[in-house]
Amino acid sequence: MPVKQSSQSNYPRHSLEKALRIPKAILEQNAGKESTDIEAAKFLGITNIKGPFSVELSSSLKFGFLEKPAPGQVKPTDLAKRIIRPQSDEDELKGLREAILNAPVISDVYKHYRGENLPDRKFFENTLVDTFKIPNEKLTEFIDIFTESLNKARLIENIGDKQRILDISSERNSPKVDTSLEFKKLSKAASVSASDTCFVMMPFAAPLGQYYRKIFEPAIEKAGLKAVRADDDLFGTGKIIDQIWAGITSAKVLIAELTSRNPNVYYELGLAHALKKPVVLVCSNEQDVPFDLKHIRVIYYDMYDPFWGEKLIEKVAENILSAIANPSETILF
Repeated sequence: MPVKQSSQSNYPRHSLEKALRIPKAILEQNAGKESTDIEAAKFLGITNIKGPFSVELSSSLKFGFLEKPAPGQVKPTDLAKRIIRPQSDEDELKGLREAILNAPVISDVYKHYRGENLPDRKFFENTLVDTFKIPNEKLTEFIDIFTESLNKARLIENIGDKQRILDISSERNSPKVDTSLEFKKLSKAASVSASDTCFVMMPFAAPLGQYYRKIFEPAIEKAGLKAVRADDDLFGTGKIIDQIWAGITSAKVLIAELTSRNPNVYYELGLAHALKKPVVLVCSNEQDVPFDLKHIRVIYYDMYDPFWGEKLIEKVAENILSAIANPSETILF
């Protein structure tokens, strides 16, 4: 008889807003002091501390809204107090975003997609199951909790019919987004060697051409690969198309800068996809991404963001490793 997959959930089973219910009740009815689980339940008119209440209590703990000073006792954290009783305009929003980063799995999925549009439902579900080990029977619940919570924290922006996850990793008034652990996991999963190359498909002319040295080369080196670009490292004797073909075929992963809809980039991208090579797509706007590529992960950047360069280097490095470890997310067919 086959072993049934465990459906136990590590993520909060309640949205950000709903998980504030217990700490809010303790603040209002017990001045925020330590309360027993039974007392906390009574503040909400609940008599049974098992079942739904225990699940709600667990959600509050996972977001960082409650702490347990002793077994059977709970107390609102400073984070919960800052959100429920903010002392400034920034307190509530910063606190909500900090809670997102506290939450198991929700934080991981946020970091994975920050700076990108959420993919179409089918592809999103596949990633949640394969990469984040969400059980199939929990997919609808998780997606509802994830999107509702990120909306509450203003981390989702509607762009046409897409939802873009905002990248707050370098913003001064936002909580620190620590991706070091995720980067280590991706590095291990990708298994990169010093001889591996990343071929960059991008326009040569300024200003986009300048991003090779400023953005892409540092990001590729951070991921542990060698950066290669046609006009920089391959141009010389012989036909340039032959050298581009050699660069694409030998590359472990590729980057395509789609901004400006450059026909040479599209041509090289077509070659890469024909060879089923993993490609990291980068663009400054939605309009320059071809329709038939919009179901693949695309990193969007905003040049008017004072931290755009720093964010893009970090994100490109992560997506290079992710593309190698999970090529199905980046291959067109």
